[in-house]
Amino acid sequence: MNDISDAEFALFQALIQRETGIYLSPAKKALLVARLTGRLRATQCATFGHYYGLVKEDPAERIRVVDCITTNETHFFREPKHFEFLVRHVFPEWQAMVAMGKRAPRVRAWSAACSTGKEPYSLAMTLLHHLGGDGRWSFEIVATDISTQVLDRATRAVWPIEDAAEIPTEYLKAFMLRGQDSQAGKMKAGREIRDIVHFRQLNLNDEVYEILGTFDLIFCRNVLIYFQETTKRRIVGRLVDRLAPEGYLLFGHAEGMSGADTRLRSVLPTVYRLAPKPRAPLPPARD
Repeated sequence: MNDISDAEFALFQALIQRETGIYLSPAKKALLVARLTGRLRATQCATFGHYYGLVKEDPAERIRVVDCITTNETHFFREPKHFEFLVRHVFPEWQAMVAMGKRAPRVRAWSAACSTGKEPYSLAMTLLHHLGGDGRWSFEIVATDISTQVLDRATRAVWPIEDAAEIPTEYLKAFMLRGQDSQAGKMKAGREIRDIVHFRQLNLNDEVYEILGTFDLIFCRNVLIYFQETTKRRIVGRLVDRLAPEGYLLFGHAEGMSGADTRLRSVLPTVYRLAPKPRAPLPPARD
């Protein structure tokens, strides 16, 4: 196993924060070594110092470093209480608003750190199962991640059949396909959910997000824990800018976001929406 010196770790620490906004504390040194050792072997670099020199000069290798560091664990229907909240509270609210003519039967959602696609496909299944039955509703899910590697996997929408255990039975039967012959032992997202999920590369640390419009739902879960406080607040501010007036912003349960943006009010500990704007004061009465 390759060792990394404090000086070499500091070089990668600065590079990763510059490229992604993610801060790797000294406690993450072992993680860095574990994630990058394979790249040292692949590039035949004897030391992390040698590898850093390569990364500094080669943009393609910098992308591989970002992919290695930002690839994190994900599951279908992770943090299920969020999906229960949508089904029990948000969807009935929207259906009532549609019935009263106060909103269109349309949902636009953003999965802001989608990894291999399990989160946006979980949301797609939930929307179609609970709102898509009568054919009136339309859905669009924009799914973004900094890692081009995981986006390639997400676009293919193929997973080991063992991952089916993460999906409720009624969704599994309706929306997933079991692989046959050469694809045995795998499952693939069905066309109905693939058609409403659109993947693109996006770095949450960028100054400008190259996606248009606002969203009824924004999922930004289990990613902000990797950022320092100032970066976290800046990102939350940009997310709030993209939130529709009646939309919901959902964070991971490990992320304490209280007070992150004064425009938000808490609905649940990790669910937020825009706070009502203060009313203008009444004009003074005239005699």
